[in-house]
Amino acid sequence: MTRSCRPSMVALELFINNRRETLGMKTSSPKDRGQVGFNGSQSAYGKLLTPSLLAAAVLLGFTLVVVNAAAVAQGTDFCQLTAHDALSSCRTGADSDSQLALGKCDNVADAVQRKACQRQASADLKDARQKCTDQNTARQAVCDRLGRAAYDPVIKPANFVAGINNPYFPLTPGTTFIYEGQTAAGLEHDEFFVTHNTKVILGVICIEVHDTVKVNGELTEDTLDWFAQDKEGNVWYFGENSKQLANGLVVGLEGSWTGGVDGAKPGIIMKAQPAVGDFYRQEFALDTAEDVAEVVSLTESVTVPYGSFDHCLETAETSPLEPAVLENKFYRAGIGNVLTNDLTTSETSALVQITTEP
Repeated sequence: MTRSCRPSMVALELFINNRRETLGMKTSSPKDRGQVGFNGSQSAYGKLLTPSLLAAAVLLGFTLVVVNAAAVAQGTDFCQLTAHDALSSCRTGADSDSQLALGKCDNVADAVQRKACQRQASADLKDARQKCTDQNTARQAVCDRLGRAAYDPVIKPANFVAGINNPYFPLTPGTTFIYEGQTAAGLEHDEFFVTHNTKVILGVICIEVHDTVKVNGELTEDTLDWFAQDKEGNVWYFGENSKQLANGLVVGLEGSWTGGVDGAKPGIIMKAQPAVGDFYRQEFALDTAEDVAEVVSLTESVTVPYGSFDHCLETAETSPLEPAVLENKFYRAGIGNVLTNDLTTSETSALVQITTEP
């Protein structure tokens, strides 16, 4: 479909085409683009994204952030400084892990196996340091859009309301949004249940959502998310307790964070009045949760098992922690999220049912 109102994505396409021409590849054209649907169809240029190009995706857009004018006036670039400190920490961690791996190799008696162990440790160190570099490049790209100031949103409990009725992200207690999609591991079934529970974070009463993911019937993720809406209608993300499971056992807590704890700060999951070009942090816990989003369209048409919808809001979402990952999410006013497309894997998660408690 025609996307004349998407200047940032047009710029991204030009960037990709230039890159493809450099590599001697055929560039995409408007006729290559398809309407988004449940089967995961997506414009050809989106599927061409590589880690080296994803920085361009996060460069584009505008930002919603609290600006520390005094810091900017003094010339201190706190955002880039944060990126630099995170890079140093990442490299130190990679070196430390490598030394530990080599220590384990020292206790392999067989000389051939010991040498193989050392080669693997060296290869792992190279990969880890490259990951540090990729994350730093992505963080710097985010900083180019967010500016010099530290990310330090002012959270005043009196500025928040009870309940969440943002049309693109309504959370009515007792409602369950059910999503499904085929993945490389099998059928993924996701239930996003808006509970009657609340949690106070930074003095704000947040609604608790219980999000569970099953793959081929086996529970793989069990997460509690906390959201609150301010008086302007922005929905803030205050944290999550995320468990990864395998064979019924918890094997990780990756991505868990709570606003106000260990430097973590809330971000905006959905703006009150989204506009094309908006670019903002959805969460901020350095080296744990750093998702950012850009509004790329307000007029998308989407078909999923739950129905067909026009005038959908589309976002592009990624994280400096995983610079090779880019998702498009689609939201329909009055419903919420109806479809997620992973542009890296071409996998989708589509709304199949909404249930409410009697």
